[in-house]
Amino acid sequence: MKLINIGFGSMVAANRVLAFMDPDSAPIKRIVQEAKDRGMLVDASYGRKTKSVLLMDTDHVILSALTPDVLSGRWEGREDTVKEEE
Repeated sequence: MKLINIGFGSMVAANRVLAFMDPDSAPIKRIVQEAKDRGMLVDASYGRKTKSVLLMDTDHVILSALTPDVLSGRWEGREDTVKEEE
């Protein structure tokens, strides 16, 4: 099973990810709020600004402080040149 580092030591199973989304659109904000109401929201941003929303096949919604571009690069196995904030 391939794992993707979504920032600050948090990992998700690559085969479970449906999409990496930008959190700024109204439909994505609604998805995040609905997941929070259902208890299916996981905040892996560790208090930092949310830069991407991961939609999982388990109906979980995960917040990450890394951009969708960085996450998709990690998903594809590319080495990213962007270092995580410390």
